Amino acid sequence: MTQTTLSSDREKRLGRETGDDAARTPLASSASLVRPPSRILRGQRTDDGRASGSERESDSMPHTADADVDTDTGAGAEPPLLTARSINASFAARDMHRGLSGFGRAPRRQVLFDVSADVQPGECLAVIGASGSGKTTFTRILLGLAAADSGTIVYRGAEVSRGSAGMKALRAESSIVFQDPYGSLDPRWTVERSVSEPLWLRRRALGFAADEVEGKTVQALARVGLDPRMFLGRYPCDLSGGQAQRVAIARAIVNEPRVILADEPMSAIDVAARVRILETFQSILSGEGSRVLDPATGQPIRPAIIMVSHDLGVVQHIADRIVVLNEGRVVESGPTAAVLGDPQSDYTRQLIAAASL
Repeated sequence: MTQTTLSSDREKRLGRETGDDAARTPLASSASLVRPPSRILRGQRTDDGRASGSERESDSMPHTADADVDTDTGAGAEPPLLTARSINASFAARDMHRGLSGFGRAPRRQVLFDVSADVQPGECLAVIGASGSGKTTFTRILLGLAAADSGTIVYRGAEVSRGSAGMKALRAESSIVFQDPYGSLDPRWTVERSVSEPLWLRRRALGFAADEVEGKTVQALARVGLDPRMFLGRYPCDLSGGQAQRVAIARAIVNEPRVILADEPMSAIDVAARVRILETFQSILSGEGSRVLDPATGQPIRPAIIMVSHDLGVVQHIADRIVVLNEGRVVESGPTAAVLGDPQSDYTRQLIAAASL
């Protein structure tokens, strides 16, 4: 897409698109992101009024230890947007013994054991655990990006398998925010081209005209708190770490996905920038700025966010529910306040103690 100087008409339109962002919520104290989880779980709200984990979920709600996720949604409850049941996965062991067993076939190492989880519309599900616990493998399988040895994935009532309608719908209605924003943005492309790329790839299928693509790109940048007039023509090398990650988030939400996978989105940026990123995710969860209405409710689509993290300071501020993985097994799951405030497994206690140091 050829980059040209913004015309006066476009400047005016950009001003209208971003005018509502002039008055922004003041940044929260970055110190609150590093306090021990057990000390800040009760009765907090975010700056935009969205309830924290302890208020979104009752402290009396049960959570499980050393067991799979409770699948009972209750009478009249909204069905899960995305469901994983009894996921098992293994990889070929690439070591010095490869090729010496199974008639030349490499031995396999199992990395996931009967992992299950539900993702509800408009919620943030955090998958936490130490490095090597299977977090990324499980979430890649959950989004259809990797294959499981056994188990089922269901998206909006349709089973997800290779070539299925469920797989096509999931691929079309999901997006990813990667850990390293600079690694996920093409250094040769401007911000405008990077953010608009998902729309250009599906423009014909969605029936968008070129000016609609441009308008949606502007809206996406405004939703993440970046002034399009300042950032559309910039390159990744012109951005700070926090700005680059917000550009990556804008690209992830530009096509109004129903599911967003955020894989360690805070680890590559400083604490001060994390506050702005958290505010951005909270705004996305609330549906703020969304122009697409859910046909079933008539309300703006509120996407679900699956966040992979080992940073409990981030998780406690954004997640509604938590799944704790250890060596490929679910050791505990439940509402954020319950899991971090009253952990039932020794492994979860160790994670909390480590985060409190």
